[in-house]
Amino acid sequence: MTDTITRTAATATPRVGWRGWAALVVLMLPVLLVSVDNTVLSFALPQIALDLEPTATQQLWIIDAYPLVLASLLVTMGTLGDRFGRRRMLLIGATGFGVVSALAAFAPSAEWLIAARAAMGVFGAMLMPSTLSLLRSIFTNRDQRRMAIAVWAAAFSAGAALGPIVGGILLEHFAWGSVFLLAVPVLVPLLILVPVLVPESRDPHPGRFDPVSIALSLGTMVPIVYAIKEFAVHGAESPLPLVLAVAGIAFGVLFVRRQNRLETPMLDMNLFRSGPFSGSVLVNLLSVVGLVGFLYFVAQHLQLIVGLSPLEAGLALVPGLLAMIVAGIGIVPIAKRVAPRVVVPVALVFSVVGYLLVAVSTDAAALGLLVLAFVSLGIGIGAAETVSNELILASAPPAKAGAASAVSETAYELGAVLGTTILGGVLAAFYRANLALPDGFPTGAADAARETLGGAVAASEGLEEALGQALRDAAAHAFDAGVGVTALIGAGLIVVAAVIAALTLGGRPKQTGAPH
Repeated sequence: MTDTITRTAATATPRVGWRGWAALVVLMLPVLLVSVDNTVLSFALPQIALDLEPTATQQLWIIDAYPLVLASLLVTMGTLGDRFGRRRMLLIGATGFGVVSALAAFAPSAEWLIAARAAMGVFGAMLMPSTLSLLRSIFTNRDQRRMAIAVWAAAFSAGAALGPIVGGILLEHFAWGSVFLLAVPVLVPLLILVPVLVPESRDPHPGRFDPVSIALSLGTMVPIVYAIKEFAVHGAESPLPLVLAVAGIAFGVLFVRRQNRLETPMLDMNLFRSGPFSGSVLVNLLSVVGLVGFLYFVAQHLQLIVGLSPLEAGLALVPGLLAMIVAGIGIVPIAKRVAPRVVVPVALVFSVVGYLLVAVSTDAAALGLLVLAFVSLGIGIGAAETVSNELILASAPPAKAGAASAVSETAYELGAVLGTTILGGVLAAFYRANLALPDGFPTGAADAARETLGGAVAASEGLEEALGQALRDAAAHAFDAGVGVTALIGAGLIVVAAVIAALTLGGRPKQTGAPH
């Protein structure tokens, strides 16, 4: 009976025409840009290192400054979008991101590039919550919104697929700055078309501006994200990650207590009391951990063991990313008829199978196996992300769409960081434990080989052919041993996500009125 009422309400809600779908196309531009930017920089890093000569610490900050600032500011920017206007926030973010990207392209020093990457994180945090929350206000019809969010999520996958390919093409013909200049031609059409096609929306009753809540939000996110990054690099050697994590949790407790006391909070804690909302956020988090962890080891395997070039490795991943896109869109008609508590766990079974194909294989170097495993993983992640993102928006009041979108995006960013930290850390530990070097091996080469698979391959090039081949074989064996264990852990995380979905996503969210 309830499902019948829900479907009737969805049908009765006004459907958008061509302007709404044109607005969706425009809103996909920043999504594509940010997802391409997440993958393309790793391909430019060798050229940047040769040109700017950064220290090892600076090189890490060139990569980490952007996601650290982005993840820390998402909730703040989403809430500010609810207050001051989501379209306005999107336009400010697009302008700033384009300008800073152009400055980054001509950075004369590592310090300049790090500062530019941090500024890109500030403006990037304005872009992502705004795009998703604007979809909530444009597509009030539930069925149309599912499709719009499926297309929005597919843009992420398309960007991830295009990143290695576009990066390989650009860096083959132009300097490393070209990967940053890519933002300019993408964002210029957005700045022209958004005012024409996308209506402004905001919270009609935002309450008073609360800088204390913003400060506590930053005090929570910055130390926690930084702690994860530090742990990924240094492990448990330093007490700094633990100190930062404790500080972030303490600020988080203060933030939650303040939100519960305020008449109009910056982030409504009641959202998290909704099973579909909290469950969907956790499904997003664990799914991204699984996806990024898989990409972390398969990218190294394809290039350093199978022997593919970066461009060839990127092309090898395209079938899986296409499967993610197709599954994300194809799940929409199924999600209209089948409860989320069934759809999401069944979809995630495909992802578990993808990991198990790698874990039980006796020939992990087989290119076809890795491609098939990633296709299976992508089917599950693509379908689950579409359903969970739609539930996050549908479970939140329309006036709080920006804050809800920001929570979803924060789960994405933390999932990406944790995927590298957890699965990458396990892989590194098993690699070192299983690396067996011949007696009398040169000390310098041995030290480099024990650090990473890349270090072993680089060290092998300075040795005589037989010894170098022996090192590559030993490193490949140790790496694949770590991949098997890592794949089992990844499968376990996806199983946890499926169980959470089955227990929390049971009811269809109540239909809300048209957004403001």
